[in-house]
Amino acid sequence: DVQLVESGGGSVQAGGSLRLSCAASGYIASTYCMGWFRQAPGKEREGVASIESNGRTAYAYFVKGRFTISRDKTKTTLYLQMNSLEPEDTAMYYCAASQTFCSGVSPRGFGSWGQGTQVTVS
Repeated sequence: DVQLVESGGGSVQAGGSLRLSCAASGYIASTYCMGWFRQAPGKEREGVASIESNGRTAYAYFVKGRFTISRDKTKTTLYLQMNSLEPEDTAMYYCAASQTFCSGVSPRGFGSWGQGTQVTVS
């Protein structure tokens, strides 16, 4: 199993930036894909970005080149650099890991989830 802990959320004005981090522990070697998801009040959880073990990335259409997903060399920390933030980006952001497969930013295959970090853009 993989344990995930997010950090880096907060409140920022529109146009600002935040960098989310996700620390992974446990059976990390089995992780095939990691991703960021978000859920706003009253809305369903949606995929934001994913990165496979070979470095291939995928982004949701609404990212529009504003966000960048990355992992450190040890693959124990996942990042999401968010620039040009908009009020519509306000949500709880979750880190997730898949030990099986990735399908773009679909949540299918992701079996391990963090508790989330709140991002508020005003």
